[in-house]
Amino acid sequence: MKVFEERAHAGLEELKLATAALDLDTVSQRAAAEDWSYTEFRGHLLDGELKNRQQVRVEMSLQFARFPYLKRLAEFDFKAQPAVDKSLVEELATGRFLVEGRNIIFLGPPGVGKTHLAIALGVVTAELGHRVYFTTAIDLARKLTRAMNENRLSREMKNLTRPKLLIVDEVGYLKLEQPEASLVFQTISQRYERQGAMILTSNKAFSAWGEVFAGDAVMASAALDRLLHRCTVVDIRGESYRLKEKRSTAKDTGVVQELAAIAANS
Repeated sequence: MKVFEERAHAGLEELKLATAALDLDTVSQRAAAEDWSYTEFRGHLLDGELKNRQQVRVEMSLQFARFPYLKRLAEFDFKAQPAVDKSLVEELATGRFLVEGRNIIFLGPPGVGKTHLAIALGVVTAELGHRVYFTTAIDLARKLTRAMNENRLSREMKNLTRPKLLIVDEVGYLKLEQPEASLVFQTISQRYERQGAMILTSNKAFSAWGEVFAGDAVMASAALDRLLHRCTVVDIRGESYRLKEKRSTAKDTGVVQELAAIAANS
C-alpha cells in the first residue's frame, strides 16, 4: 500500500499537481473513513488543486494590473454618494460589460470615489480570471511616447490591447501635448476595433474634452465617438470624501469652503 501511495505522490508531482500531492494523504484518510466512491475521492482531491490554481491566477492578474492600491466594492460608501446607482454598479460587477466589450466612464470632481470604483471593478475582473491593466492618462501618454522614441510603439500598443480590461485614471487632470494626445487616441481606437473594454475616470465634462486632447476638438470628438458607442456613463456629483473629513476637523471653515469651490469647478 505504501508503494502505491509513493507512486501516487510522485505521479501527481510529475503532473505538476503540487496541491493535490500535498492533500493526498488527508483526502485518502477521509475517503476511507467516510466510504467515498472513487469519483468522490477524485473530485475532493482535484478541488483543492483547482482552487489553488485559481488563487494563483488571481494573484498574478492583480500583480500584472499594477493597481496603486486595492479597493473593493464592499468598501464603497454608497450612502455618502447617493448619485451612484448601486444596482447599476452591482450589474457591472457581474463582468458582463467585459464580454460585451462595453466601456465605463466615471465622471465627477476629485474625491468622489471614481478611482475607487474603477479599481474595484478591476479587482472583480482579475477575480473572474481576466487580465487587467491600470494606468493614469499622463503615465500612459509618457509610456507610449517613450516607446515611440525607442521604435517599439507597435509592440507597446499590442501590450495595451491584450488585457481584457484597460483602466485609464485621471483623464483631464493634466493637459496632454499634441503628440501625447494622439498616442492616447490611438490606444482608444485600437481597443475599440478589438472590442476591448475600458474604464476611464475624469473630472472633465465631455464638452471640455477638447482641452484633454491638447485643444484638438476633432480628436476629442473622435475619441468620444468610439468610447461612447458601447458605454455606461456614471456621473458622480457628490461631495469629496476628503473635504467631508476636513470639514469635520477643520477650524478654519473659510479654507474648507474655498477648497469646496475649487473642487466644484474642476
